[in-house]
Amino acid sequence: MRIGLLTEGGYPYVSGDARLWCDRLVRGLGQHEFDVYALSRSEHQEDEGWIPLPPHVRRVRTAPLWMAEDDGVVLGRRARRRFTDCFGELATVLCGGSGSVAAAAQGPSRGAPTPEADRFANALYGLAELAREEGGLSGALRSETAVRALERACRAPGAHRAAREARVPDLLTVATRLEGALRPLSLDWYEDDGLGTVDLCHAASGGTAALPGLLARHFTGVPLLVTEYGVRLRTHYLTAPDSPPAVRSLLAAFHNRLAAEAYARAVLVTAGNTHARRWQERCGADREKLRTVYPGMDARPFADVGESPECADPGTLVWVGRVEPAKDLVSLLHAFAEIRKQEPATRLRIVGAPTGPEGAAYLGHCRTLAAQLFPDEADGPHAAGDNPVSFEEIGGPELPARSDAYASGAVTVLSSVVEGFPIGLVEAMLCGRATVSTDVGAVVEVIGGTGLVVPPRNPRALAEACVALLRDPERRARLGAAARARALELFTVEQNIEAFHGIYLEIVSRTPVRRVVLDEAGEPLPFAHPAESHVPVRWSAATPPHPARTTPGWATGRPARGTGPVPAPEGAR
Repeated sequence: MRIGLLTEGGYPYVSGDARLWCDRLVRGLGQHEFDVYALSRSEHQEDEGWIPLPPHVRRVRTAPLWMAEDDGVVLGRRARRRFTDCFGELATVLCGGSGSVAAAAQGPSRGAPTPEADRFANALYGLAELAREEGGLSGALRSETAVRALERACRAPGAHRAAREARVPDLLTVATRLEGALRPLSLDWYEDDGLGTVDLCHAASGGTAALPGLLARHFTGVPLLVTEYGVRLRTHYLTAPDSPPAVRSLLAAFHNRLAAEAYARAVLVTAGNTHARRWQERCGADREKLRTVYPGMDARPFADVGESPECADPGTLVWVGRVEPAKDLVSLLHAFAEIRKQEPATRLRIVGAPTGPEGAAYLGHCRTLAAQLFPDEADGPHAAGDNPVSFEEIGGPELPARSDAYASGAVTVLSSVVEGFPIGLVEAMLCGRATVSTDVGAVVEVIGGTGLVVPPRNPRALAEACVALLRDPERRARLGAAARARALELFTVEQNIEAFHGIYLEIVSRTPVRRVVLDEAGEPLPFAHPAESHVPVRWSAATPPHPARTTPGWATGRPARGTGPVPAPEGAR
């Protein structure tokens, strides 16, 4: 099977999002071929390069989203009229009341497509067909024609209030953002030598990454699978408030419609947890198409610690993660002040690096607060003081690896106010550690009764839960063992790979044959690459294997003929 893996700002770039799970998936499915189609987000990301790729990644094609490339396409009169009609229709849908932020917050209707969804789809695929015929639309999407079409839609009767208030700078910003989001329309990825040759498109995230899959489905009938470990539409809603209201409204309407179209056209949509799955349903995904596939974690680095739970310091609490305001270390420090009143010998290790300038400022604030709450303590008048709270990073002599951080304490604490899938919590579970966590994101789903959960922003509840575990070593041991067993059952790389392997086979088995390959006798072959061609044995002269094609083609008018027999694998000679 040949898989077209679609990413945006992710695999195979070194600094890409979802790089680890994509790499583990590709390496774990060595029996399949992968074509990677990657959209990059920045020049820095491209300069950093790719991670090493396994040999069954057949090709990698990339395109930038961070710069506007002049495709040099000049539309003729008829093409300009088609562009104006299609883009004007798309802009009208975005400005209409049903595409507003308020309607999006209520959640689009599930099931049969709405008239607005049909209008959006017709406009989107009309632009895609025009881009395919003309060679690109990047220039047209940034042109005065596009801005005027947006302005007409905003001033038309029925446009919602935020759109009516859009000014020229707002319209220019929206046109620029839409050109970036629609840049896949102008790519040459959808021909017979591109996505037309794959058996399945797998979008590794929603949003713009799914757009090439939608176009491949539209042009060549390739089935689409969408995976979201963090719902892209939800991320857009949470990060857009800094924009002017008109820009925020129009872009939210676009991303809302694009997500609804991807959910509607995909054969299956997978979420990384039930929390993300509920968001997908709220954003318009059909419940019948949804599957939950937990992220796969590599359990090997944590095996030694998980099998030796007695190595932990029974009087130490550990926090591990990225230092940023969403992690609410301030509440953790106040909770630790309450813990010290009841258990004076307890220590707290905060292990993690700040994320960006905001994280660095937050780390400085937390250090200052820790110094105020816990003045350096000394055993005597001639001894140096010591603060019970330490701020450390992975990679030092005391904590060379993440597993060493979890090994240093008997209880791992998560104090976040916002969390998606808590990877650090799973790591602690793999290490066999008892945990105290705030009830955010997918925490309860991950813990499943193997740890203590308290409300967020509640230092007293956090302190009481930590004290309860510090005073009960037998309970800590039971919870840690149960947590490790749950993590090994649900959150390993092996279960993730097995789940996607089954989904791939299910989708392809339900997809009509698009290419007919015949053997030398004119009989159809069920697969272009027969399964027996991968078996490492020597074929006898009396029973040759089925012929196979090394590069299956797109059969538009007549069936393709299979080539000669497959040579015996080198390992069998």
